[in-house]
Amino acid sequence: MPRPYDAVMSDGVPPDDLGGMGFLNDLMRLVQAQAGGNNEIVRQLAHTTANEGRSEPNIDPADRIAVEQLVRIAELQVASTTGLLSGSTGVSVDVGNRSQWADRTINDYRPLFEHLSSALVSGMEPPSDEVSPNDPFAAMMANLSQAMGPIMLGMMTGSMVGHLARRSHGGYDLPVPRPIGEPVLVLLPNVDDFGRDWSLDRDDLRLWVCLHEVTHQAVFSVEHVRRRVTDLLERYASAFDTDPERIGRQFGGLDLSAGPDALAGLQDTLGDPEVLLGAVRSPEQEAIQPELTAIIAAITGYVDWAMDSIGETLIGSYSMITEALRRRRVEAAAGDRFVERILGLHLNAEQYDRGTGFTAGVLERAGTDGLSRLFDSAETLPTPAEVDAPGLWLARIDLPS
Repeated sequence: MPRPYDAVMSDGVPPDDLGGMGFLNDLMRLVQAQAGGNNEIVRQLAHTTANEGRSEPNIDPADRIAVEQLVRIAELQVASTTGLLSGSTGVSVDVGNRSQWADRTINDYRPLFEHLSSALVSGMEPPSDEVSPNDPFAAMMANLSQAMGPIMLGMMTGSMVGHLARRSHGGYDLPVPRPIGEPVLVLLPNVDDFGRDWSLDRDDLRLWVCLHEVTHQAVFSVEHVRRRVTDLLERYASAFDTDPERIGRQFGGLDLSAGPDALAGLQDTLGDPEVLLGAVRSPEQEAIQPELTAIIAAITGYVDWAMDSIGETLIGSYSMITEALRRRRVEAAAGDRFVERILGLHLNAEQYDRGTGFTAGVLERAGTDGLSRLFDSAETLPTPAEVDAPGLWLARIDLPS
């Protein structure tokens, strides 16, 4: 399968004859393609990463219809239990394979990755007083560093989304808001493969995933919740304090005379998580982290409660499926943990337990009516201290504790 950069290589010129200038031409074509909004390179990289170069079948129409019916069941149950979907125009679903999931996610996550790319590329730009007008190579490299933003955005997005597509079951495996009004996502081949591996009832597992997706969508459809989480994620992504020396070492071996091989090396470098880990957490991110971690803990705790309230009576093998899937979410591979770290998410067992503790504490003191106050306004979202002491939260919002 051709590498994603092949789509923008110089036409009609043998690669061996390109030399350094041919490579630069190809690199600028890549920049122009990205700047012009051409997502094909990003899509190719995401698909290749997701499927490891193999082709994949489309979803059987009968399976698609079956999942659509399960989503309607989940929607009715979530609306009845949470009250968050009242007045909505209905929940629809995209049932897809890895490539289709990746295509949607590329578009949905683009604003977040743009913030991240802008922060990372800022560390690559040399100070203007270090670029001599009499040094054409230095001037070229200065221009190249400015052009790296679109390239980094494309390769970063394709690589990270492709990696997520290998493991995800739906659109909310990571608790990141998606555009309002879009269908929920179910990555059916991954769901069914997991069910076979764990000997789980296929239809029960599918309904569990639909319930998980619809519940998250219901929570993130609350305007002030979606706005708060999105703001924190984007501020975190924008606040990386890049390490120019580390990034410089990563690109220091770039040989402009290597022609297409240089572009291949650039793609591999930008797809390497260690390059992004050359960006270190900044004091601003240290200040954002507690609030982001706390609000995600409260959301995941609420979602788990809503699913337990519905699933234990709706799904015959709910307990077995829940044990398998909740164990899976805290036993993520290093690559999944890397994506979480880049986005500022701490999705470990301690944080899930923190959310469960908050929800249980509120229910014990004020019942479901008290828990529903989470969604009254931006002012009723809990602070980090209140997530750990739900009685403080209830006292602040004037409920008896």
